[in-house]
Parts: sequence; structure tokens; C-alpha cells
Amino acid sequence: MTILLMLIPISLVLLGLAVAAFIWAVRRGQFDDLDTPALDILDDEDARKPAHAQATTDPESDDAASAAESGRAADRNDAD
Repeated sequence: MTILLMLIPISLVLLGLAVAAFIWAVRRGQFDDLDTPALDILDDEDARKPAHAQATTDPESDDAASAAESGRAADRNDAD
């Protein structure tokens, strides 16, 4: 019977910690969007990364491509 005098306060402390953790998680926005993380696994990141990585890491090639297109457009205008 004396064990209950120890177990009840321990269980109340653990309950208080669980409630505090839940309130903290709600305030930090952990439960705002429950659908998107489940769909993220279906998104193919490998297909998007090379195009995005190339565009951000090599700005000189974009300038060269633009200059080449401008030159082609000028050649077309000269031919007309």
C-alpha cells in the first residue's frame, strides 16, 4: 500500500511532462501540416536536382547560351 504513495506522484509528474511536451509541440507548429510529409516520399528529388543545380552553380554557361542564341537570331535576321 505504501508503494502507491510513491507511484501516484511519479505518474502525475510523468503525465505533466507529457502534457507539457504536447503543448510545446503544438505551439512550435509540429501538427500544422500532416499531409505534406506523407506525400514527400513520392516526390522524385533526383529528377529535379540536376536542372536546379546546373542553373545555380554555372551562371557563365547561361550567359554563353544566351549569347549563342542572340548570335543565331542575328544570323537569321541577316539571312532574311
